[in-house]
Amino acid sequence: MKSLFETETQQIILSRIQNLNETLQPNWGKMDVAQMLTHCQKPLEVANGTLQLNTKIGFAKKLMLKLFKSAMYNDKPWQKNLGTVREFRIIDTQEFLSQKEKLIHVINQFSQLKEKTSWPTHPLFGDFTTEQWGKMQYKHLDHHLTQFGV
Repeated sequence: MKSLFETETQQIILSRIQNLNETLQPNWGKMDVAQMLTHCQKPLEVANGTLQLNTKIGFAKKLMLKLFKSAMYNDKPWQKNLGTVREFRIIDTQEFLSQKEKLIHVINQFSQLKEKTSWPTHPLFGDFTTEQWGKMQYKHLDHHLTQFGV
């Protein structure tokens, strides 16, 4: 699995983002392209420590999520139309260019953390290693860029 901590992979992701435009329609899902750009910032902000989720889940659900934890960063693509936490749902109108610029900025911030050893605990899946964070962030971005055909 590729990682957003790999310089070449980061550059490919940034290039794919540059290929987005306001008129692109999703191959699946409900978000438009500007909403997707905003959505993609949120997991990076959690990893960067600038967004804290207030997601409370019960013991049984937490146990179930641990069974799926490796799916966040393994080589198997994510299913289309997966659910997401409330804080990552973007339903209001977003401004395309500003959200595109912000996503690029947040990616660049995250990519500089490849030497980091202490990460925030993910509110649903628990702790991830640096390697897992890099793979998970790549996988999320790849999933949504594929959603919009870039």
